[in-house]
Amino acid sequence: MVHTLKGALTLGAALLLSTAAFAQDKRVVTWNADYDPIPLAAAEALIADFEAANPEIDVVLTNFDHEAYKNAIRNFLTADAPDLANWYAANRMRPFVEAGLFADISDVWANNGLTESLASSVLSSTIDGKQYAIPYTYYQWGVYYSRDAYKAAGVDLPAEGGVTWDQFLANCEKFKAAGIDCVTTGSSALWPVAGIFDYISMRTNGYQFHSDLAAGKVSWTSPEVAAVFDNYAKLQPFVTENHAAIDWQDAAALLVQGKAANYVMGNFAVGVFKEGGMTNDNLGFMVFPEITPGIARAEEAPTDTIHLTSGAKNPEDAKTFLAYMASAEAQTKWNGAVGQLPTNKNASVDAADPFLTAGFNALSTATGGIAQFWDRDADAEYAKAGMEGFQQFLVQPDQRQAILDRLEQTRLRIYPQ
Repeated sequence: MVHTLKGALTLGAALLLSTAAFAQDKRVVTWNADYDPIPLAAAEALIADFEAANPEIDVVLTNFDHEAYKNAIRNFLTADAPDLANWYAANRMRPFVEAGLFADISDVWANNGLTESLASSVLSSTIDGKQYAIPYTYYQWGVYYSRDAYKAAGVDLPAEGGVTWDQFLANCEKFKAAGIDCVTTGSSALWPVAGIFDYISMRTNGYQFHSDLAAGKVSWTSPEVAAVFDNYAKLQPFVTENHAAIDWQDAAALLVQGKAANYVMGNFAVGVFKEGGMTNDNLGFMVFPEITPGIARAEEAPTDTIHLTSGAKNPEDAKTFLAYMASAEAQTKWNGAVGQLPTNKNASVDAADPFLTAGFNALSTATGGIAQFWDRDADAEYAKAGMEGFQQFLVQPDQRQAILDRLEQTRLRIYPQ
């Protein structure tokens, strides 16, 4: 059963529906979500499959529009919580965990072998050694490249496992000599440049360092941050010069036209590349290069999650549904319908789509962890300050110290020591 709610009356209506649901004869699991039409249809199909296998349980999904959900979630978690609620992994779920609004579901993980099947998402689902989320869908970031640009510059195409950092920078020299941007981005909206920074940070110091940096636990004047910016500086001369004045789709056009060789971007951009005329024959994908040897590879993959609420009225049946949502069967079906990637490594993706296949392989083997992207991992104000700094450094690398000092002042103001 699905209810769709919009607007300012959403919370009150949700409470009435939540209460009314328990008048039915079946055991009811209530679930609050914020799906667009395509994922909503996919969720309805999964609910039907689950109820067919568990006829004594009725899953009642109340669907909000996105903005209403963000405004209502803390209220409904404290006032009259549903059994389940949609949210996001890692630092985005931390405030609700620390407020005691999301429940520990480590038993669901242990009883269903999820540390093995959801191995890449263990870190992003865990706080203080306990699991609080079931991740069920994500999409990869990485390096999309133009085979035409590589050919024009006389640069060898990346091998299946990608290239080393030193080789990537050496290739950048060749692209520059050929008049081709080695890396393009459009940062007028700030967020695209965060993808570049995130990868350099994770490849330099690892997932946990990067997560702590986004959470305000690491000083911007630390040697570890200096090492990140040293590597950032090596890439800076090879990034599209006017990136701060263009948006991400303008930068995509440069890749399409062969004026840029590489683009650090999410898989949602593939449709834009192909609308511009690229095909599977001249568009490629590789993971971001390794920088510090031996650091476990982490990837950027914004992850959607479902949580058991601390106020759940039917936690046992809710846990049964969570286990189902973690399964390879459910994740294959849901993600196949929406065109994203399952977090369960035993699930499958469309073999005819080389980018989904490459992304699934990259994420399923990422033993270092899954980051959520800077503006999900960091507090909103802190995220904006960081992205402004990342963008400025690519434009004015000589202002590095001033940028780091400003970010450190922001950190100490938002996170008093």
